[in-house]
Amino acid sequence: MNQNQENLYNELISKYNFKDEQKEQIKLGLKNNVNVSIYTNPKFDWKQMKQIRLELEKGLNPVEISKYANPIYSIPQMYELFKGLERNLDVNCYANPEFNSNQMIEIRYGLLAGLNVSIYNKPEFDWEQMQVIRIGLEKGVDVSWYVNSEFTWKQMIQIRFGLEQNLNVSIYTKSEYNNEQMKQIRQGLESKVDVSLYANPEFTYWQMEQIKRGLEQNLDVSWYAKPEYTWEQMNQIRLGLQNNVDVPLYANLEFNEWQMELIRLGLERNIDVSIYANPNIDYKEMGTIFESLI
Repeated sequence: MNQNQENLYNELISKYNFKDEQKEQIKLGLKNNVNVSIYTNPKFDWKQMKQIRLELEKGLNPVEISKYANPIYSIPQMYELFKGLERNLDVNCYANPEFNSNQMIEIRYGLLAGLNVSIYNKPEFDWEQMQVIRIGLEKGVDVSWYVNSEFTWKQMIQIRFGLEQNLNVSIYTKSEYNNEQMKQIRQGLESKVDVSLYANPEFTYWQMEQIKRGLEQNLDVSWYAKPEYTWEQMNQIRLGLQNNVDVPLYANLEFNEWQMELIRLGLERNIDVSIYANPNIDYKEMGTIFESLI
């Protein structure tokens, strides 16, 4: 530093009890001829000082920098604000300490793309929700279907996927469906099956998958499209329908999935399953009888 810079440095550090790391940032700023008064404040830690100094050294407008050089912003938040200033973006859209840096990124990306970020620059949306909304806007879909903080980002994705394929998303755009249930309904709509047979939040997504698969195979899913059946039981009934066996012999809630499987396998082998098709016979005992008959 020259003498004038040295004198100014001594004057500045005499006002507050700066730590050595903070003093170093002031010294570096003076050496590089930037307006260190913007960050000569003990409320800034040395890392914040460094971030401000680096932006000043890039030649950003000190007046603009001073608007957002605030200790309430973390280093990553400051970085995103300054990145926006570098591109002449309206950083007021995300200059809110309630936004974490990831949320700020999604808003900044939206501004760069010329999107109406007011649709999602709200603290109640986490960054992943913001991202799904932003991508939807970029793709030109009607994001109003899922701009709702009650939906998780994974639910939002399933709705967006449906919109991209011009599906009737109103069937599953309901918060009571989790993202996996939404996925099964969406895939059913893609396959053009009657999703009304399983678009019911009482079905788990595993159960929905079994009903969907049956519909895709043109099977009579009424035999098992009941919430009372586990998905494993549904699977055994579906496999029986697929293989044209007499499923009424075991499509019974009293049989567990292992018992159902042994009865189905017996029917597929033309075994007289009446010998063991009894819910009171343990599946292990059924297995022994089955093995003796094949």
